[in-house]
Amino acid sequence: MKAVSVRLEGRVQGVGFRYWALQEARRLRLAGWVRNDFDGSVEVYCQGEDARVDAFVRKLREGPPSARVDDISVQALESSRDMRDFHVRY
Repeated sequence: MKAVSVRLEGRVQGVGFRYWALQEARRLRLAGWVRNDFDGSVEVYCQGEDARVDAFVRKLREGPPSARVDDISVQALESSRDMRDFHVRY
């Protein structure tokens, strides 16, 4: 089980990024959340099987067609056993 915190900067708000990430995470059967930050970035926490988390991070680097990811930072964390699904945080 792997868990990461991801911060994305660029044109990542107002382009459907959170809902695109939600669909991708659920497709990969990951748990966690995605939210917009006040500084214009998007923050993601996800956990799941190592290969699935790695695949999700690769997808996040690309983003949806309407987005432009200029910078991404990934930090490894300990997984949380109480998290079972993926959702959008407001």
